[in-house]
Amino acid sequence: MRHVAIHTDSRSPLSEPVLLILMSLAERPSHGYALLKDIETLSGGRVRLSTGTLYGALRRLLEDRWIERFAQADTSRDKQAYRVTAAGRRQLRGELNRLKQLTRAATRLRTREV
Repeated sequence: MRHVAIHTDSRSPLSEPVLLILMSLAERPSHGYALLKDIETLSGGRVRLSTGTLYGALRRLLEDRWIERFAQADTSRDKQAYRVTAAGRRQLRGELNRLKQLTRAATRLRTREV
């Protein structure tokens, strides 16, 4: 398990856990345990967040209004669900564009070396 700092400053690159949380929630609203599992799947098993790390990141994402609480029909266990907001989608889109640019640059560099 890696320890990764979680930042939600819109001027800096998103941390991998924040990126994965936003990616997961962009597909569908989810609760904490489902997010933990989805993040592990999305990262190919490389990122396994502790519940403390996840809920700390969710708290900051809520404060930044990149996600919001979402009422779900399944309230039998008082699960709190979250969904990404328009502001969160903008951040996710910007970060994915940044990563695409980096990937293109790395591909060009690698091609020149061959």
